[in-house]
Amino acid sequence: MPWRSRFGVELPAVRGKRDRVVSVEEADALLAALPDEDRAAWATAFFAGLRRGELLALRWEDVDLPAGVLRVERGYDDKAREFIEPKSRAGRRTVPIAAVLREFLIAHRLRSGRGEGLVFGASASDPFDYWTSKRRTERAWKAAGLAAVGMHEARHTFASLMIAAGVNAKALSTYMGHSSVTITYDRYGHLMPGNEEEAAVLLDAYLAKARAVGG
Repeated sequence: MPWRSRFGVELPAVRGKRDRVVSVEEADALLAALPDEDRAAWATAFFAGLRRGELLALRWEDVDLPAGVLRVERGYDDKAREFIEPKSRAGRRTVPIAAVLREFLIAHRLRSGRGEGLVFGASASDPFDYWTSKRRTERAWKAAGLAAVGMHEARHTFASLMIAAGVNAKALSTYMGHSSVTITYDRYGHLMPGNEEEAAVLLDAYLAKARAVGG
């Protein structure tokens, strides 16, 4: 069954470990339990759907707070320890910054005292250590009695939130960085509410109109 967010929007339930999404209330609790240095990165995963490597590579010059958008221009391979180009043309994209995310980013900018270079870096040029951050966040969630999530699950949560908010598949495909809207439908089509019922209503309406004209 769908669950309802604090905004009254029903969010589709997702089953399966890799497909887990969290409610708005749970996301709020997860973020509140985090150390200050980790909170904004996880908020960006939940509310902008960036992949782990994209979070590691995000620069302040790619974040346009007045315009309310962030640009994904590259990623980071933490095994090779190098910045990389997006794997596809669609990977380079613009994602809207929701008001809730804007607050996290502003707070993070003030706390870090840095307005250029890497947003979540250990320094302006050095990405943060994801695995150290992961251990730190998991300890914080365990102490708060919360079930840990991964970056992949946070990305799924973002997709679910966008669908529940009524964002169309083409726009969602762009924001997720999918190379084709077909990928979005294959991956998230089952979350889009009312597909069968709405399709039947549309078909019935078309047939009724066609028959009226033909008669």
